[in-house]
Amino acid sequence: MKKILQNMMYIVSFAIVIAVIVALVRTGQTAPTQGEDGGNQTTSEQQGSVQEEGGQTQADTQTEGQTQSAGTEWEEQQTKPEEPKEPETGEEPKGDTTILFAGDVLFANAFQAGYDANGIAGVISDELLAEIQAADIFMVNNEFPFSEQGEPMPDKQYTFRCSPSYVKALTEMGVDVVSLANNHVLDYGKAALSDTFSTLDQAGILYGGAGETTERAEQVQIIEINGRKYGFLAVSRVVPTGDWKVENSAPGVFSCYDDTRLVEVVEQAAQECDFLAVYPHWGVEYAAYPEDYQTKIAENCLAAGADVVVGSHTHCLQGAAYLGDKPVFYSLGNFVFGQTIDRSALLKVTVTEEGEISYRYLPVYAEGGVTHLAKDAKAKEICNYLAQISPGASVSEDGTVTKKN
Repeated sequence: MKKILQNMMYIVSFAIVIAVIVALVRTGQTAPTQGEDGGNQTTSEQQGSVQEEGGQTQADTQTEGQTQSAGTEWEEQQTKPEEPKEPETGEEPKGDTTILFAGDVLFANAFQAGYDANGIAGVISDELLAEIQAADIFMVNNEFPFSEQGEPMPDKQYTFRCSPSYVKALTEMGVDVVSLANNHVLDYGKAALSDTFSTLDQAGILYGGAGETTERAEQVQIIEINGRKYGFLAVSRVVPTGDWKVENSAPGVFSCYDDTRLVEVVEQAAQECDFLAVYPHWGVEYAAYPEDYQTKIAENCLAAGADVVVGSHTHCLQGAAYLGDKPVFYSLGNFVFGQTIDRSALLKVTVTEEGEISYRYLPVYAEGGVTHLAKDAKAKEICNYLAQISPGASVSEDGTVTKKN
Protein backbone atom coordinates (compact mmCIF):
# COMPACT_ATOMS: atom_id res chain seq x y z
CA MET A 1 0.00 0.00 0.00
CA LYS A 2 2.81 2.36 0.89
CA LYS A 3 4.55 1.57 -2.38
CA ILE A 4 1.36 2.28 -4.31
CA LEU A 5 1.07 5.68 -2.62
CA GLN A 6 4.67 6.46 -3.47
CA ASN A 7 4.08 5.57 -7.11
CA MET A 8 1.00 7.79 -7.23
CA MET A 9 2.99 10.69 -5.77
CA TYR A 10 5.66 10.22 -8.46
CA ILE A 11 2.98 10.28 -11.19
CA VAL A 12 1.33 13.46 -9.81
CA SER A 13 4.71 15.19 -9.45
CA PHE A 14 5.66 14.21 -13.00
CA ALA A 15 2.33 15.56 -14.33
CA ILE A 16 2.86 18.88 -12.53
CA VAL A 17 6.37 19.22 -13.96
CA ILE A 18 5.08 18.53 -17.49
CA ALA A 19 2.27 21.13 -17.06
CA VAL A 20 4.76 23.76 -15.86
CA ILE A 21 7.06 23.09 -18.82
CA VAL A 22 4.18 23.37 -21.32
CA ALA A 23 3.02 26.64 -19.72
CA LEU A 24 6.55 28.07 -19.90
CA VAL A 25 6.88 27.11 -23.56
CA ARG A 26 3.54 28.77 -24.47
CA THR A 27 4.40 31.88 -22.51
CA GLY A 28 7.69 32.21 -24.36
CA GLN A 29 5.97 31.98 -27.77
CA THR A 30 3.46 34.81 -27.06
CA ALA A 31 5.55 37.08 -24.86
CA PRO A 32 4.53 40.69 -25.65
CA THR A 33 6.83 43.47 -26.82
CA GLN A 34 6.21 47.04 -25.76
CA GLY A 35 4.37 49.23 -28.26
CA GLU A 36 2.30 52.40 -28.10
CA ASP A 37 1.75 53.67 -24.52
CA GLY A 38 3.53 50.59 -23.14
CA GLY A 39 0.69 48.34 -24.31
CA ASN A 40 0.92 44.93 -25.89
CA GLN A 41 1.81 44.80 -29.57
CA THR A 42 -0.41 42.49 -31.58
CA THR A 43 0.94 39.64 -33.67
CA SER A 44 0.84 39.68 -37.44
CA GLU A 45 -2.09 37.28 -37.44
CA GLN A 46 -4.11 39.69 -35.27
CA GLN A 47 -3.19 42.64 -37.52
CA GLY A 48 -4.44 40.92 -40.63
CA SER A 49 -2.86 41.39 -44.06
CA VAL A 50 -0.39 44.27 -44.45
CA GLN A 51 -0.22 46.35 -47.63
CA GLU A 52 2.87 48.49 -48.13
CA GLU A 53 1.98 52.10 -49.03
CA GLY A 54 4.77 54.63 -48.76
CA GLY A 55 6.35 52.63 -45.93
CA GLN A 56 3.12 52.48 -43.92
CA THR A 57 0.82 49.59 -43.24
CA GLN A 58 -2.77 49.61 -44.42
CA ALA A 59 -3.84 50.30 -40.85
CA ASP A 60 -1.56 53.35 -40.78
CA THR A 61 -3.47 54.92 -43.69
CA GLN A 62 -6.88 54.74 -42.04
CA THR A 63 -8.75 57.66 -40.50
CA GLU A 64 -7.69 59.41 -37.28
CA GLY A 65 -8.49 57.62 -34.08
CA GLN A 66 -7.39 54.14 -35.23
CA THR A 67 -4.36 52.61 -33.46
CA GLN A 68 -1.06 52.10 -35.28
CA SER A 69 -0.08 48.54 -36.21
CA ALA A 70 3.41 48.50 -34.67
CA GLY A 71 5.28 50.38 -31.97
CA THR A 72 8.19 51.40 -34.23
CA GLU A 73 5.83 52.63 -36.96
CA TRP A 74 3.88 54.61 -34.37
CA GLU A 75 7.13 56.33 -33.29
CA GLU A 76 7.88 57.22 -36.91
CA GLN A 77 4.41 58.72 -37.29
CA GLN A 78 4.99 61.04 -34.33
CA THR A 79 7.98 62.64 -36.08
CA LYS A 80 6.08 63.35 -39.32
CA PRO A 81 4.48 66.80 -39.92
CA GLU A 82 0.72 67.07 -39.39
CA GLU A 83 -1.40 66.49 -42.48
CA PRO A 84 -3.13 69.67 -43.78
CA LYS A 85 -6.82 69.94 -42.96
CA GLU A 86 -9.30 69.10 -45.68
CA PRO A 87 -11.67 71.81 -46.99
CA GLU A 88 -14.98 72.19 -45.14
CA THR A 89 -16.78 70.42 -47.97
CA GLY A 90 -14.66 67.30 -47.40
CA GLU A 91 -13.10 67.40 -50.86
CA GLU A 92 -10.41 69.36 -52.66
CA PRO A 93 -11.57 72.05 -55.12
CA LYS A 94 -11.84 70.54 -58.60
CA GLY A 95 -12.87 72.13 -61.86
CA ASP A 96 -14.35 75.53 -62.64
CA THR A 97 -17.70 76.65 -61.24
CA THR A 98 -20.09 78.93 -63.14
CA ILE A 99 -22.71 81.08 -61.40
CA LEU A 100 -25.34 83.10 -63.24
CA PHE A 101 -27.32 85.96 -61.73
CA ALA A 102 -30.39 87.51 -63.37
CA GLY A 103 -32.57 90.40 -62.29
CA ASP A 104 -36.31 90.69 -61.77
CA VAL A 105 -38.70 87.90 -62.75
CA LEU A 106 -42.48 88.36 -62.93
CA PHE A 107 -44.83 85.56 -63.92
CA ALA A 108 -47.78 87.69 -65.02
CA ASN A 109 -49.86 88.14 -68.18
CA ALA A 110 -47.13 88.08 -70.86
CA PHE A 111 -45.34 85.20 -69.19
CA GLN A 112 -48.47 83.12 -68.72
CA ALA A 113 -49.59 83.62 -72.33
CA GLY A 114 -46.21 82.55 -73.69
CA TYR A 115 -45.75 79.67 -71.30
CA ASP A 116 -49.26 78.31 -71.77
CA ALA A 117 -48.78 78.37 -75.54
CA ASN A 118 -45.22 77.05 -75.91
CA GLY A 119 -43.89 76.03 -72.51
CA ILE A 120 -40.52 77.39 -71.44
CA ALA A 121 -39.64 78.08 -75.11
CA GLY A 122 -42.41 80.69 -75.05
CA VAL A 123 -40.50 82.58 -72.35
CA ILE A 124 -36.77 81.94 -72.89
CA SER A 125 -35.05 81.42 -76.24
CA ASP A 126 -33.36 78.06 -76.82
CA GLU A 127 -29.88 79.59 -77.00
CA LEU A 128 -30.29 81.53 -73.76
CA LEU A 129 -31.84 78.53 -72.03
CA ALA A 130 -28.84 76.38 -73.01
CA GLU A 131 -26.49 79.01 -71.54
CA ILE A 132 -28.43 79.07 -68.28
CA GLN A 133 -28.68 75.31 -67.96
CA ALA A 134 -24.94 74.95 -68.56
CA ALA A 135 -24.25 76.99 -65.41
CA ASP A 136 -23.70 75.28 -62.07
CA ILE A 137 -25.86 77.77 -60.11
CA PHE A 138 -28.54 80.22 -61.25
CA MET A 139 -30.16 82.92 -59.07
CA VAL A 140 -33.01 85.36 -59.82
CA ASN A 141 -35.25 87.81 -57.96
CA ASN A 142 -38.76 86.32 -57.57
CA GLU A 143 -40.87 89.50 -57.75
CA PHE A 144 -44.21 87.96 -56.69
CA PRO A 145 -45.77 85.37 -54.38
CA PHE A 146 -46.79 81.88 -55.52
CA SER A 147 -50.35 81.67 -54.18
CA GLU A 148 -54.03 81.66 -55.06
CA GLN A 149 -55.25 83.16 -51.80
CA GLY A 150 -55.20 86.55 -50.09
CA GLU A 151 -56.40 90.04 -50.98
CA PRO A 152 -54.33 92.67 -52.81
CA MET A 153 -52.67 95.24 -50.59
CA PRO A 154 -54.88 98.36 -50.54
CA ASP A 155 -53.59 101.61 -52.03
CA LYS A 156 -50.70 99.86 -53.78
CA GLN A 157 -50.38 100.68 -57.48
CA TYR A 158 -49.14 97.27 -58.63
CA THR A 159 -49.84 93.99 -56.90
CA PHE A 160 -48.59 90.67 -58.23
CA ARG A 161 -49.48 87.04 -57.65
CA CYS A 162 -49.09 83.78 -59.59
CA SER A 163 -50.51 80.27 -59.29
CA PRO A 164 -48.11 77.81 -57.60
CA SER A 165 -48.50 75.54 -60.64
CA TYR A 166 -46.14 77.81 -62.58
CA VAL A 167 -43.20 77.13 -60.27
CA LYS A 168 -42.24 74.41 -62.75
CA ALA A 169 -41.07 77.21 -65.07
CA LEU A 170 -38.34 78.11 -62.58
CA THR A 171 -37.26 74.48 -62.50
CA GLU A 172 -37.25 74.27 -66.30
CA MET A 173 -35.12 77.42 -66.47
CA GLY A 174 -32.60 75.80 -64.15
CA VAL A 175 -33.12 78.22 -61.23
CA ASP A 176 -31.40 77.01 -58.05
CA VAL A 177 -31.99 79.90 -55.64
CA VAL A 178 -34.31 82.92 -55.59
CA SER A 179 -34.48 86.15 -53.63
CA LEU A 180 -37.79 86.88 -51.93
CA ALA A 181 -36.48 90.12 -50.44
CA ASN A 182 -38.45 92.59 -52.52
CA ASN A 183 -41.45 94.93 -52.48
CA HIS A 184 -43.99 92.48 -53.94
CA VAL A 185 -43.79 89.18 -52.04
CA LEU A 186 -46.38 90.40 -49.52
CA ASP A 187 -48.72 91.97 -52.10
CA TYR A 188 -51.40 89.41 -51.16
CA GLY A 189 -50.61 89.11 -47.46
CA LYS A 190 -48.80 86.75 -45.16
CA ALA A 191 -50.71 83.59 -46.09
CA ALA A 192 -49.69 84.09 -49.72
CA LEU A 193 -46.07 84.51 -48.66
CA SER A 194 -46.25 81.30 -46.63
CA ASP A 195 -47.64 79.56 -49.72
CA THR A 196 -44.59 80.77 -51.60
CA PHE A 197 -42.24 79.17 -49.07
CA SER A 198 -43.97 75.80 -49.32
CA THR A 199 -44.18 75.98 -53.12
CA LEU A 200 -40.46 76.61 -53.48
CA ASP A 201 -39.62 73.96 -50.88
CA GLN A 202 -41.64 71.38 -52.78
CA ALA A 203 -39.91 72.35 -56.03
CA GLY A 204 -36.48 72.00 -54.40
CA ILE A 205 -35.58 75.66 -55.00
CA LEU A 206 -33.72 77.56 -52.29
CA TYR A 207 -34.99 80.97 -51.21
CA GLY A 208 -33.51 83.78 -49.15
CA GLY A 209 -34.47 87.20 -47.85
CA ALA A 210 -37.84 86.24 -46.34
CA GLY A 211 -39.06 83.67 -43.86
CA GLU A 212 -41.49 82.57 -41.17
CA THR A 213 -38.97 83.79 -38.58
CA THR A 214 -36.24 86.41 -38.44
CA GLU A 215 -33.61 83.67 -38.37
CA ARG A 216 -34.97 82.08 -41.55
CA ALA A 217 -35.25 85.39 -43.39
CA GLU A 218 -31.61 86.21 -42.57
CA GLN A 219 -30.36 82.76 -43.49
CA VAL A 220 -27.57 82.45 -46.06
CA GLN A 221 -28.34 79.85 -48.72
CA ILE A 222 -25.32 77.61 -49.28
CA ILE A 223 -24.70 75.38 -52.29
CA GLU A 224 -21.72 73.02 -52.19
CA ILE A 225 -20.18 72.22 -55.55
CA ASN A 226 -16.75 71.30 -56.89
CA GLY A 227 -15.22 71.30 -53.43
CA ARG A 228 -16.34 74.80 -52.42
CA LYS A 229 -19.24 76.37 -50.51
CA TYR A 230 -21.11 79.14 -52.35
CA GLY A 231 -23.33 81.38 -50.23
CA PHE A 232 -26.23 83.61 -51.30
CA LEU A 233 -27.72 86.24 -49.01
CA ALA A 234 -30.81 88.25 -50.07
CA VAL A 235 -31.99 91.51 -48.49
CA SER A 236 -34.24 94.45 -49.40
CA ARG A 237 -33.87 98.22 -49.03
CA VAL A 238 -37.38 98.64 -50.52
CA VAL A 239 -40.52 97.65 -48.58
CA PRO A 240 -43.89 99.46 -48.72
CA THR A 241 -44.54 99.57 -44.95
CA GLY A 242 -42.72 98.75 -41.74
CA ASP A 243 -44.85 95.68 -41.04
CA TRP A 244 -43.26 93.94 -44.05
CA LYS A 245 -40.01 93.75 -42.07
CA VAL A 246 -39.67 90.33 -40.50
CA GLU A 247 -38.48 91.73 -37.17
CA ASN A 248 -41.76 93.63 -36.88
CA SER A 249 -44.18 91.00 -38.14
CA ALA A 250 -43.56 87.45 -39.34
CA PRO A 251 -43.55 86.05 -41.90
CA GLY A 252 -41.72 88.94 -43.45
CA VAL A 253 -38.74 90.32 -45.32
CA PHE A 254 -35.11 90.82 -44.26
CA SER A 255 -34.51 94.56 -44.74
CA CYS A 256 -31.45 96.82 -44.58
CA TYR A 257 -32.56 100.42 -44.17
CA ASP A 258 -30.15 100.20 -41.26
CA ASP A 259 -27.49 97.78 -42.50
CA THR A 260 -26.02 96.98 -39.06
CA ARG A 261 -27.66 93.56 -38.89
CA LEU A 262 -26.89 92.85 -42.55
CA VAL A 263 -23.19 93.45 -41.94
CA GLU A 264 -23.27 91.11 -38.94
CA VAL A 265 -24.90 88.38 -41.02
CA VAL A 266 -22.35 88.89 -43.81
CA GLU A 267 -19.48 88.56 -41.34
CA GLN A 268 -20.91 85.29 -40.00
CA ALA A 269 -21.71 83.91 -43.46
CA ALA A 270 -18.24 84.74 -44.78
CA GLN A 271 -16.79 82.36 -42.19
CA GLU A 272 -18.93 79.51 -43.57
CA CYS A 273 -18.48 80.12 -47.31
CA ASP A 274 -15.65 80.05 -49.81
CA PHE A 275 -17.58 82.53 -51.97
CA LEU A 276 -20.35 84.82 -50.72
CA ALA A 277 -22.75 86.89 -52.84
CA VAL A 278 -25.08 89.51 -51.37
CA TYR A 279 -28.20 90.16 -53.46
CA PRO A 280 -29.95 93.41 -52.39
CA HIS A 281 -33.22 94.84 -53.73
CA TRP A 282 -32.56 98.58 -53.81
CA GLY A 283 -32.27 101.83 -55.75
CA VAL A 284 -34.71 104.03 -57.63
CA GLU A 285 -36.79 102.53 -60.42
CA TYR A 286 -35.60 103.42 -63.95
CA ALA A 287 -32.55 105.30 -62.64
CA ALA A 288 -29.34 104.35 -64.46
CA TYR A 289 -27.04 105.37 -61.61
CA PRO A 290 -27.02 104.17 -58.00
CA GLU A 291 -27.96 106.15 -54.93
CA ASP A 292 -25.27 106.97 -52.39
CA TYR A 293 -26.81 104.53 -49.92
CA GLN A 294 -26.39 101.69 -52.44
CA THR A 295 -22.67 102.32 -52.60
CA LYS A 296 -22.44 102.57 -48.82
CA ILE A 297 -24.26 99.27 -48.26
CA ALA A 298 -22.10 97.59 -50.90
CA GLU A 299 -18.91 98.94 -49.31
CA ASN A 300 -19.96 97.65 -45.90
CA CYS A 301 -20.89 94.20 -47.22
CA LEU A 302 -17.66 93.79 -49.17
CA ALA A 303 -15.60 94.97 -46.21
CA ALA A 304 -17.43 92.45 -43.99
CA GLY A 305 -16.38 89.54 -46.21
CA ALA A 306 -18.74 89.34 -49.19
CA ASP A 307 -17.06 88.62 -52.53
CA VAL A 308 -19.62 90.33 -54.76
CA VAL A 309 -22.81 92.40 -54.47
CA VAL A 310 -25.46 91.97 -57.18
CA GLY A 311 -28.56 94.20 -57.13
CA SER A 312 -32.11 94.21 -58.45
CA HIS A 313 -35.32 96.33 -58.35
CA THR A 314 -34.67 99.24 -60.72
CA HIS A 315 -36.19 97.48 -63.79
CA CYS A 316 -33.30 98.86 -65.80
CA LEU A 317 -29.55 98.32 -65.95
CA GLN A 318 -27.31 100.10 -63.49
CA GLY A 319 -23.56 99.92 -63.91
CA ALA A 320 -20.73 98.14 -62.08
CA ALA A 321 -17.95 99.42 -59.84
CA TYR A 322 -14.98 98.05 -57.96
CA LEU A 323 -14.96 99.12 -54.33
CA GLY A 324 -11.41 98.19 -53.43
CA ASP A 325 -10.65 94.84 -55.05
CA LYS A 326 -14.23 93.51 -55.14
CA PRO A 327 -17.11 94.43 -57.45
CA VAL A 328 -20.70 95.57 -57.08
CA PHE A 329 -23.19 95.20 -59.93
CA TYR A 330 -25.82 97.71 -58.95
CA SER A 331 -28.73 96.29 -60.97
CA LEU A 332 -29.22 93.68 -63.67
CA GLY A 333 -32.61 95.09 -64.68
CA ASN A 334 -35.43 92.82 -65.83
CA PHE A 335 -35.03 89.21 -66.95
CA VAL A 336 -38.55 87.83 -67.50
CA PHE A 337 -40.86 90.79 -67.09
CA GLY A 338 -43.60 91.78 -69.55
CA GLN A 339 -43.60 91.83 -73.34
CA THR A 340 -40.52 93.90 -74.11
CA ILE A 341 -37.12 94.50 -72.53
CA ASP A 342 -34.94 96.84 -74.57
CA ARG A 343 -31.67 95.93 -72.90
CA SER A 344 -30.71 93.93 -69.87
CA ALA A 345 -28.04 91.46 -68.81
CA LEU A 346 -27.17 88.39 -66.81
CA LEU A 347 -23.99 88.30 -64.79
CA LYS A 348 -21.73 85.28 -65.33
CA VAL A 349 -19.28 84.56 -62.51
CA THR A 350 -16.56 81.95 -63.06
CA VAL A 351 -14.55 80.56 -60.15
CA THR A 352 -11.61 78.48 -61.38
CA GLU A 353 -10.27 75.40 -59.66
CA GLU A 354 -7.43 77.59 -58.37
CA GLY A 355 -9.91 80.06 -56.87
CA GLU A 356 -9.55 82.88 -59.40
CA ILE A 357 -12.79 84.81 -59.99
CA SER A 358 -13.87 86.51 -63.21
CA TYR A 359 -17.01 88.43 -64.17
CA ARG A 360 -18.80 88.88 -67.48
CA TYR A 361 -22.09 90.44 -68.54
CA LEU A 362 -24.28 88.37 -70.87
CA PRO A 363 -26.45 90.96 -72.66
CA VAL A 364 -30.11 90.03 -73.19
CA TYR A 365 -33.31 91.58 -74.48
CA ALA A 366 -36.97 90.53 -74.83
CA GLU A 367 -39.44 90.68 -77.69
CA GLY A 368 -42.97 89.30 -77.66
CA GLY A 369 -42.50 88.12 -74.09
CA VAL A 370 -39.47 85.95 -74.98
CA THR A 371 -36.05 86.82 -73.51
CA HIS A 372 -33.14 86.30 -75.93
CA LEU A 373 -29.36 86.25 -75.67
CA ALA A 374 -28.17 89.34 -77.55
CA LYS A 375 -25.77 88.77 -80.46
CA ASP A 376 -23.45 90.80 -82.66
CA ALA A 377 -24.36 94.50 -82.91
CA LYS A 378 -27.11 94.24 -80.28
CA ALA A 379 -24.70 92.63 -77.80
CA LYS A 380 -22.02 95.28 -78.42
CA GLU A 381 -24.59 98.07 -78.03
CA ILE A 382 -25.66 96.77 -74.61
CA CYS A 383 -22.08 96.21 -73.43
CA ASN A 384 -21.02 99.67 -74.61
CA TYR A 385 -23.95 101.15 -72.70
CA LEU A 386 -22.89 99.27 -69.56
CA ALA A 387 -19.38 100.67 -69.99
CA GLN A 388 -20.81 104.21 -70.16
CA ILE A 389 -22.76 103.85 -66.92
CA SER A 390 -19.93 102.04 -65.08
CA PRO A 391 -17.35 104.71 -64.21
CA GLY A 392 -16.01 102.46 -61.45
CA ALA A 393 -15.20 99.45 -63.64
CA SER A 394 -14.04 98.51 -67.13
CA VAL A 395 -16.58 96.73 -69.35
CA SER A 396 -15.28 95.35 -72.66
CA GLU A 397 -17.33 94.82 -75.82
CA ASP A 398 -17.67 91.12 -74.99
CA GLY A 399 -19.03 91.96 -71.52
CA THR A 400 -15.92 91.14 -69.47
CA VAL A 401 -15.79 93.27 -66.32
CA THR A 402 -12.47 94.16 -64.68
CA LYS A 403 -11.06 96.67 -62.25
CA LYS A 404 -9.85 99.91 -63.80
CA ASN A 405 -6.10 100.50 -63.63
